[in-house]
Amino acid sequence: MKAIVYSQNGLPISDENALYELDVAKPQPGARDLLVKISAIAVNPVDTKVRAGAPTDTPRILGWDAVGVVEAVGSDVTLFQPGDEVYYAGDITRAGSYAEYGLVDETHRRTQAAHAERRRCRRAAADVAHRVGTAVRSPGN
Repeated sequence: MKAIVYSQNGLPISDENALYELDVAKPQPGARDLLVKISAIAVNPVDTKVRAGAPTDTPRILGWDAVGVVEAVGSDVTLFQPGDEVYYAGDITRAGSYAEYGLVDETHRRTQAAHAERRRCRRAAADVAHRVGTAVRSPGN
């Protein structure tokens, strides 16, 4: 799958090496995880703080806020099923949402008002793409 990553801390966002596209393995859900096909993201202040923080040894996927559709669930998931629309703020200890797919613990997600949140995230993502001059699109979108 495609993901947007960073591997050098402290670069200005205008630097062509600040964020870049990388092919990474599609994640597999653990027992309590939802595998979400991400349809929209928003930039969170956490993203800029993480990029400015401690160096990373390997490319890291940023992004904590996402909207999408559950594609698969782990063996212990009871609250969701494939096809459910969700939005969530992820876990900073996991890969972020600047990717085609993401994993989130079923207790970190929301469904109520998913449509309104998706519209807000898409507007925020469009604004960022306009300001930065770079957009990430999933195939077929």
